[in-house]
Amino acid sequence: MATYAVVDKSECIACGSCGTSAPEIFEFDDEGLAEVIYSGDNNRGVTDIPENLREDLQEAVESCPTECIKVDDKAFA
Repeated sequence: MATYAVVDKSECIACGSCGTSAPEIFEFDDEGLAEVIYSGDNNRGVTDIPENLREDLQEAVESCPTECIKVDDKAFA
């Protein structure tokens, strides 16, 4: 099953927990907010996160204090 992720930047407080848990998936943008960067996704939520990174993704979701990381089995855009 496919897994897609996106960060709701309106809820992000730039704490860095997602980047610590899953640095291959998340990074900060020019405004200092987290975004999905995996495979050039640019926080669109259209790139399938591969199986080998899903444990890191789950850890990032669980560590996010504002729950701004959204995950679904369908693309967001």
